[in-house]
Amino acid sequence: MAVKVKNRSSFGERVRRDFFRNWALYLMVAPVVIFFFMFAYIPMYGVIIAFQNFRPAVGIMGSDWVGFDHFIRFFQGPFFVRTVRNTLILNVQLLFWGFPAPIILALLMNEVKNKFFKRSVQTITYMPFFISTVVVVGMITEFTISTGLINDIIVFFGGSRRNLLAAPGLFRRIFVTSQIWQNAGWGTIIYLAALSSIDEQLYEAAMIDGAGRFRRLISITIPGIMPTIVILLILRMGSMMSIGFEQIILMQTPITFETSDVISTYVYRVGLLGANFSFATAVGLFNSVINFMLIIAANAISRRVNETSLW
Repeated sequence: MAVKVKNRSSFGERVRRDFFRNWALYLMVAPVVIFFFMFAYIPMYGVIIAFQNFRPAVGIMGSDWVGFDHFIRFFQGPFFVRTVRNTLILNVQLLFWGFPAPIILALLMNEVKNKFFKRSVQTITYMPFFISTVVVVGMITEFTISTGLINDIIVFFGGSRRNLLAAPGLFRRIFVTSQIWQNAGWGTIIYLAALSSIDEQLYEAAMIDGAGRFRRLISITIPGIMPTIVILLILRMGSMMSIGFEQIILMQTPITFETSDVISTYVYRVGLLGANFSFATAVGLFNSVINFMLIIAANAISRRVNETSLW
C-alpha cells in the first residue's frame, strides 16, 4: 500500500505566512533592523582600509594595499605595551569594583519596604547617569584641585594639598570611582526587574522554615538573579579591550599618560588627529577581534559551569 507523504511548505512560504500573521511585530522591529543594517553592517565594508594606505582623495578602491603593515606598526610601536596594559588594568578594576556595585545596590533597595524612600533613592542614584561627561569631568576637576573639597578633607586629617588629578598614581582610582558613581544607579534597573520576577511564595516558605533575612538572600534572592548576572558578565567580558575615551581624554594630561593613556586615546591622537585613518581602523579591528574572542571564551566557560549562556 502506498504511503502518502505530506509535502512540506518551503521556507519562503513559511516566512510569508508568518509575516502576514505577525505583521504588526515585524513593523515594530523594522526601524531597529534598518538602523543596525545602515549604521553597523554596511560600514563594515570600510574595515578593509585597515589593510590599505587609505587616501580620501582616491577612495577605498584607489588606495594602495599594504597588508598587515599598520598592525605591525602598532605591535612594534613604543606605546603598544603601555596602552594595552592601561586598557586592561582599567577594565579589570571596573569589572572588580564596578560590576558588583549595581548588584549590591539593587539588593539593598530590594530590602527597603518604604516605597517613598525606595523611589527617592532610585531617583537620586539614577541622576548621575544623565549628567554630561563634560560636566562630570568639570566636577572632578573642581573637587580634586589643590583648593578643592577633597584636599580640604585631606588637610583636615593632617595631609598636604596637591592636585590629585595630576598624580599618575591616583588617576585610575579617580576614574573608576567616578564611573561607579555615574553608572551604578542606572545599572540597577535590570537587576531590580530580575528581583521582581522572583516568586514571593519562596520567601514565605523560607520564613516558615525559620530562614532569616541573610539566609533568604543567599538561598533565594541571589540564585534567582544569577542568570541575569551571568549574561551581563559575559557581555561585559566582550568589552575588556575597549573603554570609552571621552572622559579619559578630558581628564588626562601629559603628566598622567603613563597610567591614563589607553588604546582609544592613543588612536585618537595618532590615527584621527594625525589623519592616519588606516592605522586607526587597524587598531580598532584588533580591539574588535580580541573582544570577540573574549566573549566567545566567556560564553563557552559559562555554558560548561552553570549552563547559562548567550547561545
